[in-house]
Amino acid sequence: MVDAALLKFADEIAEIIAVIMKEFARRQAKELFKSKVTLSQLLILNFLHYSGEPRMTELAKFMKVTTAAMTGIVDRLVRDGYVHRIYDPKDRRIIKIKLTAKGSNLVEKALQQRRNMFIEIFGKISEGERRDYLRILKHIREILIAEQKEK
Repeated sequence: MVDAALLKFADEIAEIIAVIMKEFARRQAKELFKSKVTLSQLLILNFLHYSGEPRMTELAKFMKVTTAAMTGIVDRLVRDGYVHRIYDPKDRRIIKIKLTAKGSNLVEKALQQRRNMFIEIFGKISEGERRDYLRILKHIREILIAEQKEK
């Protein structure tokens, strides 16, 4: 049985996270709207920014969709000039995806916008609170990564 304090905490954190995610997404949407890119597409572009030239199968796994579904998403990103496909000359079944200059520029703008948003928001709390918040988030990330590895 879960104790009452933990239940109350879970309910409060769920409500708070929902508000934070909604507000962050709303603020991020301004840049996305200008570029006509969906949040899912931005996640893919961001993944490419940090991972280089992953295979389609890696992208599909990251987004938790089928390779066929990922093909449709990538087709739109290729059409709009954000990415291009790289075919392995030895095996055309192997397709890697790479950001174009236009895709890199969009990711850089989004990262800068996100950084500015965090500076604006977290500049309103003390350095100690920011340090505590970051420590807790890092700990949660470690727990989630460890649990993912166990699966």
